[in-house]
Amino acid sequence: MDTAELVRTWRRIIIGEHKSWVLFANGTVVICMEPEEDLTAQATGILREYGPVRAGTPAGDFGVIALDDAPGWVVYGHHDDVLTYVAPEEMGDDPEDVEIGLHGRAKRDRDGRELEVVHVEDKRPA
Repeated sequence: MDTAELVRTWRRIIIGEHKSWVLFANGTVVICMEPEEDLTAQATGILREYGPVRAGTPAGDFGVIALDDAPGWVVYGHHDDVLTYVAPEEMGDDPEDVEIGLHGRAKRDRDGRELEVVHVEDKRPA
């Protein structure tokens, strides 16, 4: 899935016209609920801390949400504002939640280590 398609998908998924968010290369989004001056720096700091998976800690936990407004799933973890999109084409037929969650968690881990921002959605009032 290319960046433009990921951006369109996240625009359908994120509820709330006022929410600013930052998209990373592997599909992870950090929603900036209390946006600071530099959204990229804010999101990168959050993902640096909460993105990498550390076995045996809350960073290894995940949950899966099946989407109604877009195809696929969102995988969440131990920070409420860090979410990872998993597209249907990334999974086999009829995947179990644990498969989807492990895949999404691995994507979040990569994003938390690579920290490559590909899009910033700035919804702060002008």
